[in-house]
Amino acid sequence: MKILVLNGPNLNLLGVREPGIYGTENYAALVARVKSAAARLGVEVEIRQSNHEGTLVDWIQEARGAFDGIVINPAAYTHTSVAILDALKAVALPAVEVHISDVKEREPFRQISYAGMACEKTIMGKGLKGYEEALEYLANRPCQA
Repeated sequence: MKILVLNGPNLNLLGVREPGIYGTENYAALVARVKSAAARLGVEVEIRQSNHEGTLVDWIQEARGAFDGIVINPAAYTHTSVAILDALKAVALPAVEVHISDVKEREPFRQISYAGMACEKTIMGKGLKGYEEALEYLANRPCQA
């Protein structure tokens, strides 16, 4: 199994950006956690981050036929990007949405998740551990025809 892990805008600033909300671990720590969880689960991962919506859409489209699932933290694009929603729907791969913070406890504008509408599961408020849970979900997901 091969899983694409996508991270949206400002996640490259983990550890610096609002540590009271996102924690003090940096992006390198996130990458290390994901790789460690993947090794433990016996799955391959490719981890990417972009601050650009179109790049994320391109990567989602390229995942079709190359990956078995997607873990995505669209970050701010969660609440604004119909393009990411449409790309996820188009490729029709099992996807899990991850948010480091508990979005339900945040500003009203963060209550809508366009990307989440195309995901089988949303994991939020578990810090970087949420990525591990997302990988576990996809790795243990029964194959569906």
